[in-house]
Amino acid sequence: MPEITDEGRRRALSSVKLEGADVGLDDSLGKPFVFRCHPLSGQRIYLLCATSNQDMKRWLEAMERAIHPITQNHVWVDVTRHNSNLPPLAVKNPDCLGLLNKMDKSRDAWVQHYCILKDGCLYLYSGIRATHAHGGIYLQGYMVREQPYGSKKSTIELRPPSDEFKTFYLCSDNSAENKRWIMSLKASIKKWLPLHQALQDYVNRLPEETRM
Repeated sequence: MPEITDEGRRRALSSVKLEGADVGLDDSLGKPFVFRCHPLSGQRIYLLCATSNQDMKRWLEAMERAIHPITQNHVWVDVTRHNSNLPPLAVKNPDCLGLLNKMDKSRDAWVQHYCILKDGCLYLYSGIRATHAHGGIYLQGYMVREQPYGSKKSTIELRPPSDEFKTFYLCSDNSAENKRWIMSLKASIKKWLPLHQALQDYVNRLPEETRM
């Protein structure tokens, strides 16, 4: 009988830290579907060969995600931090602006804020003359819908992609204004492509000779 082994219990022969590594195509071997990985620490360069163009793309996408786990959104974070230090009317080309009431569950009360929506972030101000935002809601991945809440028949529900994050409830003075905000919120969130789409766009720009 053939020997039966438990593959799940075998230890890895070695490991490589991918964060900060340089990954890209390599034609030094004269073979198709070859790509390199040069770790940030160490002089060794790994040459890897996939069995097809599709597999190569899949590995490149996965490795790109591992290489940039923290800094992939650094530009967006820097921009939102800059905007939060501006007066509300100094934020250029907002996606929407105006007064909104936000449910404060700790006090079970609606608190009014002057709000600026810009590129998937909702900045909260104490008033139109405030010098900077006193809070903000990062909305990447959030679902937006009109929903009753308590005694209010029309509010804006911001539901996060995971239970680890908070669900927010906002409302304006009337249902028509809520609908205007809902449309703006949805459009603003869609401005930011998911990471897998950005990676796919990158892979699609690979040289034609690497494709099957």
